[in-house]
Amino acid sequence: MPLNDTLARVDADLAAGRIPVARQRLRGLVSSYPHEPEPRRRLAAVHRLYGDPAEAGRWMYLEEDRVPEETAAFEKRYATPLRRMTAVAWRDPESPEEVPAFAARQLTALRTAASDEAGCPLDWDGLPAGRPKPGPREDLPTTVGERAAAVGCAVAVIAFLAIWVNGLIDLFD
Repeated sequence: MPLNDTLARVDADLAAGRIPVARQRLRGLVSSYPHEPEPRRRLAAVHRLYGDPAEAGRWMYLEEDRVPEETAAFEKRYATPLRRMTAVAWRDPESPEEVPAFAARQLTALRTAASDEAGCPLDWDGLPAGRPKPGPREDLPTTVGERAAAVGCAVAVIAFLAIWVNGLIDLFD
């Protein structure tokens, strides 16, 4: 669906109070039209309705008139350049012919910082343009609660396997 038609539907959704539907449509537009600033701006406005300054800052990150508090909240939530690079949902090079100069500078700085963090050149299409250097894994449990949940799951799997093996042994005895 063309950009303007979908933006008109977003306006109708917002007028009817269907904010989650409008947010979903706008997220699809950002994915389909990453170079267009209007879907990003409107998505930021929707997140302001939810009272989520980090997400508003995420979608205004490439805009020169962004709100500093929202940008700080975004940078705090997405603490590393790699996470921010993924979060801005950009594709293609940051060529100044297609995007405003401020956005091109932001994208270049973000990609450079993420490449430095990863230890290899990165690009926007597939992120790693090479193999990142080994480092601490972000997906491992870090809090006590997460570790307790991981241990509990492991115990449950081991207990299930023990009962299954015991039943299998009894079946053939």
